[in-house]
Amino acid sequence: MLFNSLSYLAFFPVVVLLYFAIPGKYLKLRNLWLLIASYYFYMNWNAAYALLLFASTFITYLAGLFIQKAMEKERAVLAKWILGGSFAINLSILFFYKYINFFIDNCNRILGIAGRNASLPSFDILLPVGISFYIFQALGYTMDVYRGKTKATGNLFRYMLFVSFFPQLVAGPIERSGNLLGQFDKKQDFEVERVRKGLLLMLWGLFMKIVIADNIAVYINSVYNNYMAYTGVEIILATVLFAFQIYCDFGGYSYLAIGSAKVLGFTLMENFHAPYQAVSVRDFWKRWHISLTGWFRDYLYIPLGGNRKGRLRKYVNTFIVFFISGMWHGAAWSYMIWGALNGVYMIVGEAGAGIRNRIKKRLKVDENRFSYRLGCGLVTFALVDFSWLFFRAEGVGTAFRIIKQTILSLQFPQLFGLAVNRMGFTMQQLCAIIVAFLLLAVVDILKNRGEDVAALLLRQGIWFRWLVYIGLLFMIMVYGAYGLDYTQTEFIYFKF
Repeated sequence: MLFNSLSYLAFFPVVVLLYFAIPGKYLKLRNLWLLIASYYFYMNWNAAYALLLFASTFITYLAGLFIQKAMEKERAVLAKWILGGSFAINLSILFFYKYINFFIDNCNRILGIAGRNASLPSFDILLPVGISFYIFQALGYTMDVYRGKTKATGNLFRYMLFVSFFPQLVAGPIERSGNLLGQFDKKQDFEVERVRKGLLLMLWGLFMKIVIADNIAVYINSVYNNYMAYTGVEIILATVLFAFQIYCDFGGYSYLAIGSAKVLGFTLMENFHAPYQAVSVRDFWKRWHISLTGWFRDYLYIPLGGNRKGRLRKYVNTFIVFFISGMWHGAAWSYMIWGALNGVYMIVGEAGAGIRNRIKKRLKVDENRFSYRLGCGLVTFALVDFSWLFFRAEGVGTAFRIIKQTILSLQFPQLFGLAVNRMGFTMQQLCAIIVAFLLLAVVDILKNRGEDVAALLLRQGIWFRWLVYIGLLFMIMVYGAYGLDYTQTEFIYFKF
């Protein structure tokens, strides 16, 4: 069930109305209703994989209880073994469903190179939607119990709801037990202001997904699916637009998830914070997919030693984290190169900080000047966007062929004429996309300045507020869900 579908438009109000129709004193009944709704939501993709969701949940639930008992009896070694077993089983499930055919394909290539005629058979497996997200969330819980940050819950249904909570089940944010789990113990009242803010966040998420991401995807897909027919400038334009497509697609989902949860009375963590306002790659990764970045920092980078064991070890740990982040995104070498590239960016940026600081000091560079920050922002965007090319391309070989085609056919036709004639948009559609980008820029600039944009809008006069609401709805309906050329699409991160 997609957030941008009519089925969700029918499903969500029913869930909300029945949830608040149950008196607050019957909290367990409310939570049971949310649990049923969450499993129903997930089973709309493939009912059989609800068993897989339950298996991962039950394993980590038991692991949490056993870890806590072992720690209470001061048997830290046993607790560590239980934690390791929980990780091993869950990561084995993830490996089988997501990486087994990738592993087999690479083994067969190696056998072919070695001159062996034998080949390993592949498996006919459908990747369960959201498996990487809910397994990481469940594993984070067991680690938090082991570290003593969270007390293991004895209520299986409460824990099942924590892992399967439908707004963030299939594409995050990857929640922490310290934030979300305890919220299921509190009575959530129907608060008009909170509901208004939640609905506004959902509206903005739909706008990002349907009006921006899905519309520019038409041109991006045309270029990347037939890159030899396009010039270098057109490929660069498509790659730049892909940076915004993936932001508006995944960011749109995050806003829909956070907004849906807020309507019900729950607070999810922020997942994006104006990422293309970043002035360095390190700054970018503090703003992009914040829940996953934080997960890798707390549960991989720090256990590896973080920055506590010298500079070289810090660089190695950084590279490992980003390489594995690439693996997490997909079973393809192109994702791993994307992760490795960002790891190299981070290492080079860190290693060269001293030299840059001396140069800035000698040249008396004012880091607060707009021109300096703009320059840093453009360089950061160029580096990040280049790595997105590997993320979008269908394989490493294709990525390098696209780079070759870009260099060899780098011509500079009139960009405006190219946009109209070769992007496949009518002038009306192009104007709508430009307006949408301007709105996105305004929102992100305000966010970058520390503004709560939704709260800021809700403080405005009624006429201005409704002008914004109607404007967003109009663009969604005309250039999105009910537009002549619109085709409902899944969110990009659903395949991870």
